[in-house]
Amino acid sequence: MNILCRRAVFLLGGGIIPRNEVPATLRFLSSYSTAETGSKEHIDGLVKKDNIVVFMKGDPEQPMCGFSNVVIQILRMHGVASYGSYNVLDDDSLRQGIKDYSNWPTIPQVYFKGEFIGGSDIILEMHQNGSLVDELKNLGIRSALLDEEQKEEE
Repeated sequence: MNILCRRAVFLLGGGIIPRNEVPATLRFLSSYSTAETGSKEHIDGLVKKDNIVVFMKGDPEQPMCGFSNVVIQILRMHGVASYGSYNVLDDDSLRQGIKDYSNWPTIPQVYFKGEFIGGSDIILEMHQNGSLVDELKNLGIRSALLDEEQKEEE
């Protein structure tokens, strides 16, 4: 895509130009760019970008569904502050692309070091049975719950 097309796509994607005022040719270019966000290559880069990646509805500050909120609250309980998150409600192509990528039909989806772990049910189960503490340790993250246990023992 040449620089003019990329600039037009940027302007459209950022909502700078009202959609009803955009020529059909530029709307096509915008949809072409958006389709790339759902590609296997793009998603592969996203899941490997951070040690922990969450594809969710909403964002960590304002989850837009209860299941996404469960994942965020569990990560907070463990003191996990640094992770990648992607709001699938902002991009239909990404939303469908991540489902195809993982062969998992629901959101949220959690990845550790590029490996699909599961959704909120799996993260909740790992939290309840203690295996999440071990998985976080493998990522170089000490769970804050270990500190809580240590305080209780003292």
